[in-house]
Amino acid sequence: MQPWATRSRLPLLVDALGGTEVDDAVRRLLHAFGDDPVHVTEHRVGVPATEVRRLRFASGGEIVLQDGAVLAVILHAKPPSDGAGVVDLSAWVDGLTNAATLKQVETAFGLKAQFSGFRSPYFKVGAGFAQLRFGDAGDKGSWKEPGHLVSIVVTAGQPGRVRPPDADECPACSTLPAIDEQGGLDLAATLERLRTAVAAEQVKQDPAWVPLDDLEELHASGLMRLVESQLTCRNCHRVICLTLHRDGPPTFGYHGPNEARERPMERIPPVEQWASRARQEQAREAMQYVDHRPGGWFLVRQGDALYLDARYSYSAMIDDSALIELGAVEREDYRRRGHQYLDELAERIHMSAPYQPESPYHARDLYRRGDGTGRDFRAEVGAAISNHTWLAEQRSRER
Repeated sequence: MQPWATRSRLPLLVDALGGTEVDDAVRRLLHAFGDDPVHVTEHRVGVPATEVRRLRFASGGEIVLQDGAVLAVILHAKPPSDGAGVVDLSAWVDGLTNAATLKQVETAFGLKAQFSGFRSPYFKVGAGFAQLRFGDAGDKGSWKEPGHLVSIVVTAGQPGRVRPPDADECPACSTLPAIDEQGGLDLAATLERLRTAVAAEQVKQDPAWVPLDDLEELHASGLMRLVESQLTCRNCHRVICLTLHRDGPPTFGYHGPNEARERPMERIPPVEQWASRARQEQAREAMQYVDHRPGGWFLVRQGDALYLDARYSYSAMIDDSALIELGAVEREDYRRRGHQYLDELAERIHMSAPYQPESPYHARDLYRRGDGTGRDFRAEVGAAISNHTWLAEQRSRER
């Protein structure tokens, strides 16, 4: 048996996951937390609605239920905002204190932490996962200094693959879906709220999916079974999926980033097949995919201008790309030498460390400096290559 199971009461939390309040495993957990919660909150999430209940106990424990089943169990090592209690972690895990560092938690669990992204350590504990949350989020040093552990969150879903269990009350995105009198989604009002949130930079559209402004027109064409826009909340990092169905009412859901990426995506038909004349003209004036080297670079065109999106990296700390508009000499070299020249140019950009001011490409990087007009170059390039990327992925799966 794993050390975390023999030296802790974590199996009590893991066993309750997925159960209801009448199940023995959940009743044992309720008793361990003190039977009667001091705070009970209820709310609905998404359309169709998911019912969420949060039970908070004076002992510092919290249980999050979704549609009546336990979604997560939280041990608060610091007082939550509602003033509920704090657990004594030493009563739950031998050798652990509320001031533990990541290294000390690893020692107590007898496990090495895994990471969801760069800043979210977690452990696989039987049929569940125990995620650690530290204060000063994003400051890796807080893991090494005592006193920054905020909570331990136990879930059945792997962190990063599902949405955080307690993010449903995010002030930036939880009020975005508009509900009609029948309890369904008011699409027009919801689109207006989302556009306002995008303009206010509360949420960001994913250019690989259908833009909000194309959603209704593309759905009306009947060419796609599912027409979906995806937007990421800049505050809680949940992904909003607004989906119009050919054979059903629209849906509005919240998902973890990986969960959202795995949703079924249909190829977006050519704009000439479904869009108005004005939208077709807009598409012709937008950036267009030209060429690429897998894992290395993309070349896009807008009018007579050519732009190279060149990937660069440094150790495990930096993995990004720079967008360089080709000058006259570079365009001529590309005309004469094609792929080979762009391979060499992308390598020069990578080796120059374009994230540093000393690089000759630092000042030319349109992702970094823009062109003074406020254009979102990442979104424009992303939209230009999204259909090509989708086709490449589909062909790879078919092989």
